Amino acid sequence: MASFTRLIRFLARDGRTYYGDALLPHGVSDIRAAKQARLITGDILGSYTVTDQVADIRLLLSPLAPEDVRTVRCLGLNYEQHAREASMPIPTYPVLFYKPVTSLSGPTDPIPISRLAQEGEGLDYECELVAVIGKRCRDVSEDQALDYVLGYAVGNDVSHRDWQIKRGGGQWSLGKGFDGWAPFGPGIVSKDLIKDPQTLKISTRLNGKTVQESSTADMIFSVKKTIAFLSQGTTLLPGDVIFTGTPQGVGMGRKPQLWLKNGDVVEVELEKVGTCKNKVEFEASGPASKL
Repeated sequence: MASFTRLIRFLARDGRTYYGDALLPHGVSDIRAAKQARLITGDILGSYTVTDQVADIRLLLSPLAPEDVRTVRCLGLNYEQHAREASMPIPTYPVLFYKPVTSLSGPTDPIPISRLAQEGEGLDYECELVAVIGKRCRDVSEDQALDYVLGYAVGNDVSHRDWQIKRGGGQWSLGKGFDGWAPFGPGIVSKDLIKDPQTLKISTRLNGKTVQESSTADMIFSVKKTIAFLSQGTTLLPGDVIFTGTPQGVGMGRKPQLWLKNGDVVEVELEKVGTCKNKVEFEASGPASKL
């Protein structure tokens, strides 16, 4: 059975949503450039078939359907230079937090800023390598860890520093878990194409200007170390999504600090995977909800 190389989920020109294996022009690696895909049938996290049927892509969607995602785990302070810009000690163990599944969105979806998230300041970007688990695992070794990976994507761990740090009561999730605050994609590149996830260039552009530029080699805890650690005493399931931390250059670490504004366009890019391009959209004011 042939495996996918670049898994996408997309709206086709016939109006239906499919999983597919993206077809790219020769010499192009950014999945966002795909215009067509071979349709995939079956269970993408189990038994599936990459067919010979080709469909035209109308719109790239979040690469996993909501019903196929189990958890969204994230690491904080996982790049050495980012920890230094934040004036934080290098962590001894991975710093883990979770985002709700509803934070996930697609590679071109707007980033919605709710009325609550418009309070205070500190709206920030974070480009991240995203690893997706493909097989159930528990207590795996570092040497075996990458065997359980379905593939890799790029994501933006959108954050609100006031709600994350000042108003969150010591918990990060509130300032990072709003709807649509984890766009990722543009697809999932097979681990067979990316043999070593620690050699990839990663970057963010804000309104066309590069604000983050680094390499996954700067990770404190590599992908295999992260998966091995997270699986100790805890079962990782197919469809688990892991955001692996951001490099230096976030808005919070700049002088002066640089916060996202309504209408800003954020592009996060990972070598051999591609780009997510998302526009910040403040939700309009309306009557206050009664909680």
